[in-house]
Amino acid sequence: MASVISDPNGRKRIQFVADDGTRKTIRLGKATRRQAEGVKVRIEQLALAATGITGVVDDETAKWLTGLGEFMYDRLVAVGLVADRTAVRLGAFVDNYIKERHDVKSGTATFYGHTRRNLLEYFGPEKALREITPGDADRWRLHLLGQGLAENTVRRRCGMAKQFFRVAVRRKLISSNPFEDLKATVQGNPKRFYFITREEARKVLDACPDTQWRLIFALSRYGGLRCPSEHLALRWTDVDWGKGRMRVRSRKTEHRVGCESRLVPLFPELLPFLREVFEEAEPGTEYVITRYRQSNCNLRTQLQRIISRAGLKPWPKLFQNLRSTRETELAERWPEHVVCAWIGNTKAVARKHYLQVTEEHFERAVLVPAAKNEATQNAAQQTAAGPCMESQPVGEPGKFDAKRGTAMCCKTSMGPAGFEPATNAL
Repeated sequence: MASVISDPNGRKRIQFVADDGTRKTIRLGKATRRQAEGVKVRIEQLALAATGITGVVDDETAKWLTGLGEFMYDRLVAVGLVADRTAVRLGAFVDNYIKERHDVKSGTATFYGHTRRNLLEYFGPEKALREITPGDADRWRLHLLGQGLAENTVRRRCGMAKQFFRVAVRRKLISSNPFEDLKATVQGNPKRFYFITREEARKVLDACPDTQWRLIFALSRYGGLRCPSEHLALRWTDVDWGKGRMRVRSRKTEHRVGCESRLVPLFPELLPFLREVFEEAEPGTEYVITRYRQSNCNLRTQLQRIISRAGLKPWPKLFQNLRSTRETELAERWPEHVVCAWIGNTKAVARKHYLQVTEEHFERAVLVPAAKNEATQNAAQQTAAGPCMESQPVGEPGKFDAKRGTAMCCKTSMGPAGFEPATNAL
């Protein structure tokens, strides 16, 4: 606890016990008793935080600190209650924060490093945190765009910088986050969508060097798996041949309750490639993919070469567009919540980043009026010809007959008299 001591001539001082057990004094100068009591409450809060009893400074005390003048703030620094405002440098703060984050995956740690590099290149490692303003943050964003980074890349790095400085605010090192107003939400970019047709997929599969590479591609194109994390995590014990499904473990979503894994059907397009690798696997093999597990194995670069070998031009976002293509296909036949459960994303993410408008959609839209006209004519013919006596299969559900415009369910026969009913001459 702290106490207020009155000295002659109206001067006040506050005494408190520091975390090392020593008694410290802060001289306030001339102040009223009420003013001194207000300061005493704040010093008690700071002392509790410094000794680890509370561990954090409450919001009211943090606001009080931010509005405190340099003279009084320096006295708090001298007794060890707060850190020197000018001592918290950008480079040291970001480096310490990254070191503390043992909980993040390697990909996130790499992204931390990219944002750190951008911040230190622009501001310098010795820049004090409290000297960075919202205007500086705006100029930093423009600087990233000027380096040729894509809009979504800039948004991601602004979001990471915002995260760094949000931690600084929570630790009471700065009063506000200068990056708070920067746009960080990643936007869908239809210009980078690409639908990989089944004919293109066949050419790529033919150009793959071995069965495991064919399966890697098939798992992406026909299974919708994230590459490489979900491919490399797939075990033979995850494959349920009897029920026709497999359990896909997702490192990206495992931190969310209930999202550690998902069930994906063994689609007919995928099954042959999976069986092919299974037949080649040695007894007791744990993982489905065994040849391309090394950390230096860059599947993206290898896929670019395979696509070029197939006589095709590599498309943007190689693996994500394979997932996007599969989700777009599945959305044509299955309810949205089912497709999202199989692919492993939310409806909002699917609509924003995965579902595409394809050439087939345009072709089918153009055929719709013709299909309706033909259906109307067929109905008129069937009415004139009488009830249908000969049935005909309608084909696979969900298929659209582009040549006929509709599926026929029966045949009609007409006599030599044509459409008009025969009548007796008068």
